[in-house]
Amino acid sequence: MPIRIPDALPATSVLQQENVFVMTETRALHQDIRPLKVVLLNLMPKKIETENQIMRLLSNSPLQVDITLLRIDKRESKNTPKEHLNSFYRDFEEIRNNNYDGLIITGAPLGLVAFEDVVYWPAVDEIIQWSREHVTSTLFLCWAAQAGLKSLYNLPKQTRAKKLSGVYTHQLSKKHDQLTRGFDDEFKAPASRNADFPVDYIKDNTDLEILAQSDQVGVYIMASQDRRQVYLTGHPEYSARTLAEEYQRDLEAGLNPDIPVDYFPNDDPSQEPKGSWRSHGYLFFSNWLNYCVYQSTPFDLADLTPSKD
Repeated sequence: MPIRIPDALPATSVLQQENVFVMTETRALHQDIRPLKVVLLNLMPKKIETENQIMRLLSNSPLQVDITLLRIDKRESKNTPKEHLNSFYRDFEEIRNNNYDGLIITGAPLGLVAFEDVVYWPAVDEIIQWSREHVTSTLFLCWAAQAGLKSLYNLPKQTRAKKLSGVYTHQLSKKHDQLTRGFDDEFKAPASRNADFPVDYIKDNTDLEILAQSDQVGVYIMASQDRRQVYLTGHPEYSARTLAEEYQRDLEAGLNPDIPVDYFPNDDPSQEPKGSWRSHGYLFFSNWLNYCVYQSTPFDLADLTPSKD
């Protein structure tokens, strides 16, 4: 089954050109099926690009997924047209009383900013707390993983001395878990963050299960025992060129960034990078939708029980 998104959303034409099965709202109205209702809280500046990336991964599932795009920052965007935001995004007050099968909170370029200095941190914190009673499973990506640890465990931000950027090899910490079902023992995934997730820090300060990790990256996948909260510290949704664009942006900003690890052929930024993590990304999102959302959510969302965490 496909993802269900508005007919006019840019992602519709982009994904259809890639031969991804996308069901528009018009067609979905004629199907007698209860789709999974998933909210995407998009905190990235280039919202359309992030929509395409996330929806591309959500599409690789036999489940029909109904996407609600959520925003919380009303300031004018430099990277996304105002018309797009007004047409396709909803405000939290519009959905506050609803229940959802899933919630995805994206990363944000805020790795060096203290939570109390983030303009919309109180709103993010409120939504995370709200999700404990209104969402079957919440997926935190990159910066959002730090936000989840702060909101749910009151853990202070851990910051690396140097930005982590590149494609890193990870190992499974727990074999035969449903979230990593089908993964190779070692797999690659991109990272682009200043946040730090040391294995011992997570073990000593939370009750989360660590499912995948790396000597270079630290914790990559961790989750609550009941899988109501799932944390992913990297970016499997990234396209092949995303790290290259970030590298060029940092160069132009005079930040003197290191060349992303294991990314450009021969470490030569003039050469075209290749994606080596797509299969892992598709598999992770499919597993999350199936095992953490679909297999756990009630048929009637009114019967959703609050999280005990």
